[in-house]
Amino acid sequence: MTVKQSQFLHPAALALIALLLQGCGSVPPQDKSAGTSTTQSTFKNQTSETNVQLPPSQFHPQFAEADEALRQLDWMTASTVLALLDEEALTRNDRDYRDYLLARIDYVRGDQVQASTRLKALDRPEVALGIAYRSYNFQRHLLSLQRAYLDSARLGVRIMEIAPAKDLPGLKRSLWHDLQRSPESEIAQARSSAADPTWLGWLELANIANDNATTLRTALPRWQINYPGHPAASPLPGGLEYMLEPAVTPQQVALVLPLSGRLAPAGKAIRDGYLAHYFTARNKGDAPTEIKVIDSDLYGSATEAYTVAVQQGAQLVVGPLSKASVAELAKQTNRVVPTIALNRIDQPVATSATALVQLSLAPADEARQLARLAFGDGGRRALVLRPAGRWGDEMESALDEQWRALGGTTTQVISYTGKDDYSSSVKSGLGIEASEQRRRKLRDMLAINLEFTPRRRADLDTVFMLSRTPEEARAIKPLLAFHYAGALPVYASSSAYGARDDSRNQDLNGTTIVELPWLLGSNPALQQSLVGANSDYYTRLNALGADAYLLQSRLVQLQAGPDALIRGDTGLLTMNSQLQIVRELPPARFDGDRLKSL
Repeated sequence: MTVKQSQFLHPAALALIALLLQGCGSVPPQDKSAGTSTTQSTFKNQTSETNVQLPPSQFHPQFAEADEALRQLDWMTASTVLALLDEEALTRNDRDYRDYLLARIDYVRGDQVQASTRLKALDRPEVALGIAYRSYNFQRHLLSLQRAYLDSARLGVRIMEIAPAKDLPGLKRSLWHDLQRSPESEIAQARSSAADPTWLGWLELANIANDNATTLRTALPRWQINYPGHPAASPLPGGLEYMLEPAVTPQQVALVLPLSGRLAPAGKAIRDGYLAHYFTARNKGDAPTEIKVIDSDLYGSATEAYTVAVQQGAQLVVGPLSKASVAELAKQTNRVVPTIALNRIDQPVATSATALVQLSLAPADEARQLARLAFGDGGRRALVLRPAGRWGDEMESALDEQWRALGGTTTQVISYTGKDDYSSSVKSGLGIEASEQRRRKLRDMLAINLEFTPRRRADLDTVFMLSRTPEEARAIKPLLAFHYAGALPVYASSSAYGARDDSRNQDLNGTTIVELPWLLGSNPALQQSLVGANSDYYTRLNALGADAYLLQSRLVQLQAGPDALIRGDTGLLTMNSQLQIVRELPPARFDGDRLKSL
């Protein structure tokens, strides 16, 4: 039954709007159950201040200089400073701290194995607390980069026991992030063998965190009763604290999508994914009473379609889809109901009475993650192959920003315009032309024919192949082997994969990409309900629609701001200060013609 306009601003709707008006990162409601049980002492005291200062040393100036150099990613200066230390005058603490700094030097240089070896050697009871604290935190950083997320989380539990109070919120946030990155199968296996109650509590919380909103409102209080005083209990991580509050559900939601014009196939794919998730939730008693689907193509503007949705009783709008429509709606200062837009814009959003959350499949998120993947695998010096044009510009910019922040260098960027210059672009980027030119000069100088094999440039250890389509990627990847670079690791965005098995993907063998969990097997029951609904090309948009509903059901959780963390079918979802949803995708690699999760 359609809600009439006079009923639109009923108390539940007002409460929903008020919740979204609260500043992101506001103080969550207090945990009323923690600390009431006699088992409080089960968990180590997290509130006492710990001294993690470095032990005194006569070499403090030299250590400080090396540390600062490493903060600037200048491993050569740091190495020189440490090499000049008087070995005989070093105390045991000095040697331990030097080894910690040497591990950081190994890391900056790309020798992850040696860095890990040094850090493991520092895991001894006699190591000074200040040195151990720094070593453990750096080891966690390495484990996370190497995608050993569960090991990183387990070490995080140890670190929280010795961390000063000011560091606990950040540690808690990163520990929870590691758990949410961990596969459910690994969580289950760890739960079955966990003996430490603190660690078990984290695992149990991770196990229930991705249940539907209705289940969470009963499961979370039950967890709090079972684990009173747990370091995760107050506040609960990832914005889960907000899920403890009584449910505030919009009675009508308008799904505003293009369903009859040029973008109709995309709009219908999103609609199908959204409704599939909605009906699944409704069957479990966890859904608003009515969804109204509105074809935005029938209206002259995004603002008009939004206004009609509100006039027909919508208390939440999901859409519009195109960037132009989202930009238009973002300029409006009279948005009276919250909106989950299905694209991301660069322009600032006008201040209004309600939130405009932006959910999209932004490729720039993938470019940043490719940089982290390659750096975690030991890459430091990269060749970037990218298409000419705006899309390539944006991908390169996002990649370069993250790559340089981590400490990587870009040896060369090659931009190609089409298939006619794929080979010449790869050849140029690998320095083959320069090698052939040297051969010609030598031949002309000696006036004889020479046996010659061209050599690629030696200052590369990584290739970023930012191809826009599977056809581009399948054409370019074999050229790397042809031009003597077949051994270099290659990283590509999800656009290299056509969303289905294809024998032609053999040409991408060994390529690492990031891909939607949806295409790596998440939510199989929901996917099965959509079989035959649309072509493979729009499968990713099914996932976007499914996550639009997921976000709608967890909207209250976003009050946690940057702490909010939701596992979706398009990735692990967080939110930035512009209310844009940022995705973190799991990695996968082509094995023959099949894509397999890493």
